[in-house]
Amino acid sequence: MSNSSSTVPRERLAQVWDVLANAQHNNTGVKLVAAPLRFVGFWTAVALPFLYLPLLHGGLESNELSVFVALVAVNAVALVVGHNYGR
Repeated sequence: MSNSSSTVPRERLAQVWDVLANAQHNNTGVKLVAAPLRFVGFWTAVALPFLYLPLLHGGLESNELSVFVALVAVNAVALVVGHNYGR
């Protein structure tokens, strides 16, 4: 039962991945939106790890832990969105 719940986010992620990867086959509106999203996603994924350094340097306190987890989550989303940038 635990395996079935873990596949739902993967299936949704695969659907998002397919939409972004196949944007050139979709209508012009999706093309116009997908290219800037990939650009922003790619460069966000590159820049966000630099924000980890000040948090990790002083050690993570209870209020900083939630900020760190949020940064990691945003970085993961940015990696997925910006994966095909420049291809």
